[in-house]
Amino acid sequence: MKRTTELYDFKAFGAAIKAARKAKGISRNQLADKMGIAPRYIASIENSGQHPSLQIFYELVTYLEVSVDQFFFPDKEVDKSTQRRQLDSLLDEMGSKELTIITATAKGIQEANQEEE
Repeated sequence: MKRTTELYDFKAFGAAIKAARKAKGISRNQLADKMGIAPRYIASIENSGQHPSLQIFYELVTYLEVSVDQFFFPDKEVDKSTQRRQLDSLLDEMGSKELTIITATAKGIQEANQEEE
C-alpha cells in the first residue's frame, strides 16, 4: 500500500532565508559563492519555495542563523526567534563600548514603554 503524504510548503522558509540574508547585508551571489552553489538555486529557494537538499537546508539555517522551530512547530512557542538569534550574533561581535550604548538604548526603550502604560 502506497503511503500518501502532504509535501511541506517551503515558501515561508524561503521568505525567512531571504529576510535573514538581507538583514546580514549579504547578496544572493555572495551567499551562493560562500556555499559553493548557483545563485539561481538560492533564488529558487527564496522566491519559489524550492525544496533544498538537507545539506543546503542545514548550511542556510546555520549560516544565516534562522530558527527552524517556527516552521516545524508553528504552534509551539519558540525559545529564540530568528530575529533574536541574529541580534545575539551582532551583540557577540561588539566590544564593551558598543554594548554600553546598546544597553542604555534598550533601557531607554523599556522605560518609555513603561511610561506609556
